[in-house]
Parts: sequence; structure tokens; C-alpha cells
Amino acid sequence: MSNLPIDLLVAVVFLAIALAVLRFVRGPSDADRLIALDILFAAAIALCAAAALHTGQVLFLDVAIGVALIGFVATLAWARLISRGRPADPPADPEP
Repeated sequence: MSNLPIDLLVAVVFLAIALAVLRFVRGPSDADRLIALDILFAAAIALCAAAALHTGQVLFLDVAIGVALIGFVATLAWARLISRGRPADPPADPEP
């Protein structure tokens, strides 16, 4: 069996990782960083699936399920943090 589809999958996933890291670093908002984090978790799951296809071992699928659960919880936690908003600047002291 040819490994070309798996190699193509890995190449596309690495492209997605590079673009997600770029978006994570550049921002500019917290929501952009949250979406980039989701893309990174999805890429990790895709790499686990590619490893399972390449080696024929289903253990990688168990790892993918664990990564998906961690990604889900991390997304919920960060979304809650974003929804609370950043602390406001303290009010300036009035000058007499």
C-alpha cells in the first residue's frame, strides 16, 4: 500500500500548524489565539490518526481521544476567561 495519502495528510497538517502558530503569536485578540489553539489541538489529533494509519496500531487513537478531551477542556477554560474580560484600569485619582 502506498503511503502517499498519509504523507500528504502530514504535510497539510504541518502547514496548518505553521499557520496556527503564526496566528497564535500575532494575535491580535484573545479570540484569535483561542481559535489557533483549537487548530493546534485538531492538528495533534490528525497526526495521531496518521500515526495509527501508518503503523497499524490503535494505541494512537487512544492518544487522540485523550488529546481531544484535553483540548475541549482547555477551550472551555480559555473561553470562560475571555468572557470575563480583562480587568479594567483603576480609576484615576481626582486632582484637587
